[in-house]
Amino acid sequence: MTARILVADDDPKHAQLIRLYLEREGHQVLTVGDGRAALEHARARRPDLLVLDWMMPEVDGLDVCRILRADPDPALADVAILLVTARSGENDMLLGLDIGADDYLSKPVSPRELTARIRALLRRTRGAEATEVLRVGELEVDTPRFEVRVAGAPVRLTAKEFGILELLAREPGRVFTRGQILDKTFGFENEVSERTVDAHVVNLRRKIEVNPAEPRYVQTVYGRGYRMAEQ
Repeated sequence: MTARILVADDDPKHAQLIRLYLEREGHQVLTVGDGRAALEHARARRPDLLVLDWMMPEVDGLDVCRILRADPDPALADVAILLVTARSGENDMLLGLDIGADDYLSKPVSPRELTARIRALLRRTRGAEATEVLRVGELEVDTPRFEVRVAGAPVRLTAKEFGILELLAREPGRVFTRGQILDKTFGFENEVSERTVDAHVVNLRRKIEVNPAEPRYVQTVYGRGYRMAEQ
């Protein structure tokens, strides 16, 4: 289960180390150096999970937790938060959990424990989503297995093609603009243009459509974007 993860840590080496661990797991990772930047990027990017260092300049990890948990936007108030700190006392741990962190990890961070805790958090916060097999006509999108089938035949997609297809298949009939597809599928990759979406859709249609020129599933809404046909 991959996710968009925001890492806030004022130690650049430690932040880069965490980023390396998480990218090896297939996650999209953005790092920032203080709590104020963490709040700004959380509001702008809507990450699936935050890894927060407790002790940071300007706004520390606990204050970031407090502010996000009080946010009126459910996407921010309910975001998964893993607090990472050099403090290892029981009172510190309880304070972090009481403030709103979902889990707590002491430094030095073990790569295996970090990735295991994040997998557990994502299962907990996205469990209903992870068990779904999305079906539209003869198209099946098996999200936990990262598999696609058309009329029972398996189709091999790239990660980005799968992400676009999953996004559209979750809400058949809804029109997604290219900007929305970029934001939800490409995450923190800021240099990607909207034309990239078109290129991925062309490749996706070649793989899932009987006739890509007359798509049955991924349809173009001219002047707007793309949608999954309602079937």
